[in-house]
Amino acid sequence: MDAAISTLDEYLRKRLMPVEGAIPQLEGIEMYGNSIPVGTVGGDLFEYINFQQRYNIDARIANAHRLAREYLRPLPERAAPRNEVDAHVQWLASRPDYSREDAMQYRKAKSSEQLRIAENLEELHTTAGVLLVDAQGHGVIAAKIASTVHDTFHAFMLAELDQKGQVTTEFFDKVNLRLAQSVTAKNALGKSTANSPRELATMLYGEVRPYGGFRFVNFGHPPPLVFSAKYERFMEIDKLHMVQFLGLGLEIPEDHPDRNRYVSMKLRKRRIEPSDLAHITLMGRGDILFLHTDGVYDGMDEEEQARIEQIVKQNKNQSAKEICNAILGYAVQADRHLRQINESDRIDDKTVFIIKRV
Repeated sequence: MDAAISTLDEYLRKRLMPVEGAIPQLEGIEMYGNSIPVGTVGGDLFEYINFQQRYNIDARIANAHRLAREYLRPLPERAAPRNEVDAHVQWLASRPDYSREDAMQYRKAKSSEQLRIAENLEELHTTAGVLLVDAQGHGVIAAKIASTVHDTFHAFMLAELDQKGQVTTEFFDKVNLRLAQSVTAKNALGKSTANSPRELATMLYGEVRPYGGFRFVNFGHPPPLVFSAKYERFMEIDKLHMVQFLGLGLEIPEDHPDRNRYVSMKLRKRRIEPSDLAHITLMGRGDILFLHTDGVYDGMDEEEQARIEQIVKQNKNQSAKEICNAILGYAVQADRHLRQINESDRIDDKTVFIIKRV
């Protein structure tokens, strides 16, 4: 039994730890992240989304252009449908109000949709994603929760690239709903209504563009901090325009047709819209974007922020990797102090991700 647990720990640890070989290369940007679990395995998940490495972007673009041409060609009489557009046109033809003009207009619209998908996919050549997940607690159960979020995220990502060619706000609503507690079925996170309504998993997903553009969505995660190389301090961010949703699965939009099929702490007025995505830009060379989980910094203690700010200041001319490791080293040292004063229960998994404009 112990050997089986050890094997599971090792499996989850490898799944949740970042792979340095997957670090995306963007012009004017250096990035690095790392995680340190409390035990053999923890509930923090950090992952680079290297679109060019993970997906064959050029093949997807070629396929979109092929479909754009194919969708325009009428189906030969009595031939089997070649694609979903042919199948829909056959259905249109079965209706009493069918006209050839309607069918052609539909084909043109679907062809245009594929051209837009191809354009969206082109942008992924110069885009990198980053996924941070923090499951409540630590150990095997927390790691399993984080792994569930990871699998859900990537399953929907495949569909998103096929259907849209980019990550849209609909994607996040789907991930959020999948991890909500179903009234009739067992929830993916195993949440019970009898439990305290604490977040079981937070998630921050962001996309980095050349020279420091960062667009992200936040589900209950500590907000990013921006360090100015010029002023040598963390800068104030307009948090009024930085939407932060509750943790995954805790808030269902009122306008979702399945809203009554899930337990929701709070009903959100609407689904996520593009205006809900936050944007940060690293304006100057040497500016640093600091992402983290609450095992490093919970985003509320001003004295703790000042100490981390000093570490970043001392290492601002170092690489993103060295800055990341310096902050993690400080956090590990803080854990030693907690153990000395018998407050080990406050120790949590730690993740740091650094984006530096170079």
